[in-house]
Amino acid sequence: MVSPRLVAKIESEEPTLRLAVLIDADNAQAAVIEGLLAEIAKFGEATVKRIYGDFTAPTSASWKKVLQRYAIKPMQQFAYTTGKNATDSTLIIDAMDLLYTRKFDGFCLVTSDSDFTGLAMRLREEGLTVLGFGEKKTPDAFRNACHKFVFTEVLRPTVEPAATTVKVVSDQNIENGQKSTVNALPAEAVEQKTEFPKKSVLAALEQSVDDTGWAHLGTFGSYLTRLQPDFDSRLYGYKKLSDLVKTKTDIFVTEERPAPGSSQKVLYLRAR
Repeated sequence: MVSPRLVAKIESEEPTLRLAVLIDADNAQAAVIEGLLAEIAKFGEATVKRIYGDFTAPTSASWKKVLQRYAIKPMQQFAYTTGKNATDSTLIIDAMDLLYTRKFDGFCLVTSDSDFTGLAMRLREEGLTVLGFGEKKTPDAFRNACHKFVFTEVLRPTVEPAATTVKVVSDQNIENGQKSTVNALPAEAVEQKTEFPKKSVLAALEQSVDDTGWAHLGTFGSYLTRLQPDFDSRLYGYKKLSDLVKTKTDIFVTEERPAPGSSQKVLYLRAR
């Protein structure tokens, strides 16, 4: 079950959680750190920020450049022997030490390693919110052990694409022996996107509708997170969940209603 604190955060604009951020340097990329911390700030305050790894190794050079800038405390862990990951053990021990201080509402585990699945489950048993951050290669076991899992690919810095086009040549041009660039398309427009989980989305909508058959967007979002912790509208080209449901007119019917006691409007939706 999703933590009540996380549900409150989904439906609120204010950070509500005191978070411990633990980063596995062996299984995370330094390029995402700015976007990562900005994402964590949406959920609450990063009270503790620690990163674990062997920072004498050349593979950790990129992390050493950002630690001071973002006030992340490095936890040096030498590799005692080849083929054994001492970093994992140190991170888990620290997580349990922090857990028993009872000062935190939740933990952010930044890793793509399924070895932390047990840690995530243990933290949840204590009633704490567990937020996971990792690459798309992260095994399902760890993703589903978290209340919410965010793919770090969507947190990478946005790079302006080069003016590259894909040549689309019509049949008529081919017959005439011409090589015109009719209907030139941006290269990124032909990239394959993540398959949309329509079944999970409709299941969440079914669970969140009221007696009239309509669901409040916040209620729908919280149910969807319970069913699929790694769901993220940004994977499908939409910055917000509201933008996604408004665009998916083949699945949803949306309606904006005045919020009680406010001049603002709230979004409701139902299945088409």
